[in-house]
Amino acid sequence: MDRVKDKVAVITGAAQGIGETYAKALAGEGAKVVISDIDNPNRAVEEIQSSGGTAMGVIADVTDDTSLAALVATTESEFGNIDILVNNAALFTALRITPIMEMSNDEWDRTMKVNVRGTLQTTKAVVPSMVKNGGGKIINISSGTFYYGGPGMAHYVCSKGAIIAFTRSASREFADKNILVNCIAPGLTISEGVDNHPDLHVAREPTVQSRAIKREMVPEDINGTLLFLASDDSDFITGQTYNVDGGKFNQ
Repeated sequence: MDRVKDKVAVITGAAQGIGETYAKALAGEGAKVVISDIDNPNRAVEEIQSSGGTAMGVIADVTDDTSLAALVATTESEFGNIDILVNNAALFTALRITPIMEMSNDEWDRTMKVNVRGTLQTTKAVVPSMVKNGGGKIINISSGTFYYGGPGMAHYVCSKGAIIAFTRSASREFADKNILVNCIAPGLTISEGVDNHPDLHVAREPTVQSRAIKREMVPEDINGTLLFLASDDSDFITGQTYNVDGGKFNQ
């Protein structure tokens, strides 16, 4: 259980939900994890530590360069250079289902700022640490909604399509630095945020029926792909997007 032993992993948006699951999976495989979030990460950090893992929390905003610089500096001071970055922070359950003709410019811009620009800014902040360390792994989180265009979620769908495009461009730019950039596109994953969302219940059963594996998806279903991309097992893979959706899309 040491696939990423002593690697330093930063996971954004990891104080709760799916990001917290990613952090626990990496810690369980020996990584020193940094839980970054705009919310207080202490509970998630304490749970990892109580299970014998190594973790620290840093409150950081992925859309603020000063905040991100502090995140990197704190991580390097405590654990050393960064080996793994999981760009997970994004708006999803905070968004309502809204038809295009009713969608405000402000809501569109807010979604793009966090989901797309936040990934860009975090990557720019972390890459110098990876370069100093001789390389690293960047794992971006997209969404299966990109492949079918979820109605009423154009802001989210477009932002997640941009993450796939960014992954491809970044993989070309960073390969000569031994930094490999890949992407995961999960299907609808049941989390506390989805359970409590006022709109998303209508998509749950149709999503299950559209899958080859006919059950709801939980955060732990993504862990195997995440650990593969974070570990040495994926050292000759870059620029790829992995659908983890129970066989909803076959391509």
